[in-house]
Amino acid sequence: MTRALRAAVAVVAAACLLAGCAASGDPHANGATTPAADTRPLAELELYPDPRAADGPRTAVIASDAVEPVVENPAQTLPATVVSHDPDGDRDVVVDDTSRVLALDLAGSLAATVWGLGLGDTLVGRDMSTTFPGTEKLPVVTSGAHAINAESVLALRPTLVLTDGTIGPRDVLEQLRDSGVTVVFLANESSFEGAAQLARDTAAALGVPEAGATLAERIASDVDEVRAQIGEIAPSDPAKQLRIVFLYLRGGSGIYYLFGEESGADHLIESLGARDVAAELGWEGMKPMTDEAMVEANPDVVLVMTDGLASAGGVDGLLSAKPALALTTAGQHRRFVDMADGEILSFGPRSALVLDALARALYAKP
Repeated sequence: MTRALRAAVAVVAAACLLAGCAASGDPHANGATTPAADTRPLAELELYPDPRAADGPRTAVIASDAVEPVVENPAQTLPATVVSHDPDGDRDVVVDDTSRVLALDLAGSLAATVWGLGLGDTLVGRDMSTTFPGTEKLPVVTSGAHAINAESVLALRPTLVLTDGTIGPRDVLEQLRDSGVTVVFLANESSFEGAAQLARDTAAALGVPEAGATLAERIASDVDEVRAQIGEIAPSDPAKQLRIVFLYLRGGSGIYYLFGEESGADHLIESLGARDVAAELGWEGMKPMTDEAMVEANPDVVLVMTDGLASAGGVDGLLSAKPALALTTAGQHRRFVDMADGEILSFGPRSALVLDALARALYAKP
């Protein structure tokens, strides 16, 4: 993730903090269907003859929300010297104790990566986006606005904090360093390739480089397999491909953001064999949604987070609050695809499962 994008994420998080973001309501009250898990290859499903003509909301559900470690209790080599990509510049950091780890970011991808490396038992707390099985009893140290609570963190006596700069405030992280906690900022590009690199970088900080290489290879191969399946069912003619935008919602707080290039949504949409409208229009980062932008985009499908859609009152509430959205093709067909907040943009060990679940919601009949 670029520093510019980190700053954009911080703006969204700050807006949430000031507005008191908290999702409420039921995204399914509007008729969205939640499919049962189906592990058949995509090509074996009953597909829409024309995905652009499909109607109604859908919820994408991954086949398994578990994060499977590539190895159990890998042997560690410590101390490890790594580069921490701090907001004010890179610095060398020595990691010599990984007995009590906090891995914190906006999407929950860091904790999932630590778990995927076989070191889940070192985690002593979690961010609110970390919800996969095995982490339920870990205390949450971030708020509804994805802000770190310093007192909650210090009470857990962490020896290492891994983060990517998408949550803060920054002075809390500096406070942790001043108290003697090792803090490492990892580069976290919001893409499937970035997920593989994050596995290697996280492993380096934890002293398990071989496990990192194995996890990176698994992520890449699994994603490539799903991409190939999508290539068999998605229209190849650009004129027939789905036109998609990603909309970040916290309706109760009046927050509606369009995610553009380098937000992660672009890589996700393109891997789904669809057209990223934001990229075509030159949108970058994350920007407040305007009526003009939405009408200009005129997507066939809008991707949203499940809790975000619930916070806007479901599809009905969203279309009522944003009439311009109701004028788009997606609005007229009520074509909204939602997915769990901690999954849709996580880009971690479950990347292929996320891609597969969204493809099913876009191309296969319920």
